[in-house]
Amino acid sequence: MANFSAADVKKLRELTGAGMMDCKKALDESEGDVEKAVELLRIKGQKGVAKREGRDASNGAVVSLVEGNSGVLVELNCETDFVAKGDKFVAVANELAAFVAKNSPADIDAALAAEIEPGKTVQQFVDEANASLGEKIVFRRFAQFDGGNYVNVYMHRTDPDLPPAIGVMVELDGENEDVAKGVAQHIAAFGPTFLSREEIPAEVLDNERRIAEATAREEGKPEAALPKIVEGRVTGFVKENAVLEQAYARDNKKTVQQVLNEAGVKLVRFVRFRVGA
Repeated sequence: MANFSAADVKKLRELTGAGMMDCKKALDESEGDVEKAVELLRIKGQKGVAKREGRDASNGAVVSLVEGNSGVLVELNCETDFVAKGDKFVAVANELAAFVAKNSPADIDAALAAEIEPGKTVQQFVDEANASLGEKIVFRRFAQFDGGNYVNVYMHRTDPDLPPAIGVMVELDGENEDVAKGVAQHIAAFGPTFLSREEIPAEVLDNERRIAEATAREEGKPEAALPKIVEGRVTGFVKENAVLEQAYARDNKKTVQQVLNEAGVKLVRFVRFRVGA
């Protein structure tokens, strides 16, 4: 019997949504390795496992700030949607976005350690928000595009009474507001992880190929058909995760790449934040 704890079972259930007995069995087979257990559950066809990996239940808001060809996205988390929709919480998020735009910190640790005003670090500023709002407030992450290209954002409210929960920032190599907005809305809806197939790390594709083969064997597919089945599933993974390969939300007869080509612009990069995800 593998050595794993009740906490490991709980974590695996939260990650995958699988039943307790399935989680225990997967942990036993993986000798207590949670990451391997997630893969085992995927291979055995547990519904929604891949979608639920890493999900967290935080509330909060995503805010943006675009000035010229520079843009910032910030995610600020709190415990309840009651606090998230308050003006003071959103004001704190906007102040953090303005700080990032002005100071361009290297990463979240550098941002938290920097001074937002004389004698006060960003971490202290957030701690003050904790005290005044009566909830745990976390400056979770930010992104900044400042490469001189055209930048645009799309902010999506999943609840009309709450601030935006999804924010997408795109950078194009030429100005085209309609295409930028359309692609940003597409990214908000479909949640791609990578720009193109070429940007997907080889180890990620190798891992998907291995899972696809194991899944096909579990399903009893004929040995001779395995190579074609595996590559088909890997191609499906690419189309789900690389934005340029996806069917465009506004016209599913075209890929996002085709839409960009027709407009004569290139998607240089993008970032998508969803609160708590």
